Amino acid sequence: MPKLVRLYIVNVAIGFAISAAFVVALVALDVAGLRHLILGTDMGPLAALMIFMFQGVVFAGVQFAIAVMRMAEDDDHGPRGGLSQHGDLVPVKVAQHSAHSMRRNIRR
Repeated sequence: MPKLVRLYIVNVAIGFAISAAFVVALVALDVAGLRHLILGTDMGPLAALMIFMFQGVVFAGVQFAIAVMRMAEDDDHGPRGGLSQHGDLVPVKVAQHSAHSMRRNIRR
């Protein structure tokens, strides 16, 4: 089995396990009266299955995305600061002018 397929299957299984724990916690803690709705009605098991499946899809996608993003290699091999990206520094000659000569150049 290719490594990517194995990675996907493992992370989807982890996502659905998290979803099962989430649904159990929702029912156990009676969040928004879900315990009464799931255990007290005839369509409750279907509702619990739907919550499990929809949350499983979400948690599996998030789990797989995290696993893929953690596979990235660090591209930062050089020094920080950005000067190495633009090449060497080039000296620039700057002529010094007095304030009087600058005012005279502005008036022209």
